[in-house]
Amino acid sequence: MADETPEAGAAAAPEAAAQQTPPQLKIRTQYVKDVSFENIAAQKGFTPTTPPQIKVGVNLDAKKNGDNLYEVILTLKVNAEAADQPVFLMELDYAGTFEIENVPDAQMHPFLMIECPRMLFPFARRIVSDMTRDGGYPPVNIDPIDFIALYRNEILRRQQAQAAAAPSGTA
Repeated sequence: MADETPEAGAAAAPEAAAQQTPPQLKIRTQYVKDVSFENIAAQKGFTPTTPPQIKVGVNLDAKKNGDNLYEVILTLKVNAEAADQPVFLMELDYAGTFEIENVPDAQMHPFLMIECPRMLFPFARRIVSDMTRDGGYPPVNIDPIDFIALYRNEILRRQQAQAAAAPSGTA
């Protein structure tokens, strides 16, 4: 048998591992924060003769609720029109409470706006599908959302708005 001797760097390995702990994300709760389905066509006695045009709006919000606890809200607004007449309007605020650890402060905002909504989306998508079906229409199956692109577009929009609002420095 060969003698086993610890390497010189072996003692430093546990300290390095402790410093490089990977991010941890735990979903504490998921819930419908607010939901509304307005069947406009049925209320007005309007029967669409053509398939409605569906528009989906997405909004995100997040806030800190305590040590390592964050609430993230995914808002989906589904608007259907046929022949320039409103058919239905559905709004859903689907939220989750997340416990997040080992994410640097500089990376927390993108983490909240990308990773957390990505986890909530399949559940919100199912609710939209069920509600539109229960409202008497074919189920609306929302296409997957690229939360990275959505985040980047919002950052770009904010930068452009700040640049437009800033007074010009030329005399």
